[in-house]
Amino acid sequence: QVQLVESGGGLVQPGGSLRLSCAASGSSFSGADASWYRQAPGKQREQVAFITSGSSTYYVDSVKGRFTISRDNAKNMLYLQMNGLKPEDTAVYYCHTRLRGINYWGPGTQVTVSS
Repeated sequence: QVQLVESGGGLVQPGGSLRLSCAASGSSFSGADASWYRQAPGKQREQVAFITSGSSTYYVDSVKGRFTISRDNAKNMLYLQMNGLKPEDTAVYYCHTRLRGINYWGPGTQVTVSS
């Protein structure tokens, strides 16, 4: 099993940047796909970025060109670089992975984009 915890959230102005981190412990996730999800107030949780064990990436259309997902397998870390932030990016952001058929989630970190 693996434990996940996010960090790096906060309050930023529109157009600003944040880098979210997700630290994994208990078990390596180097051989597993991983992703970032977000849940905005009153909305369903959505997957915003996905990275395979081989570092292929996917982004939801609304964040393409602004967000970059990456991983450092040696450090058991997952990252989300967010640039050009918009008020509609405001949400709780969660990291996720699946090992041996079991889903693992971090507790989330709040990102607020406000002018």
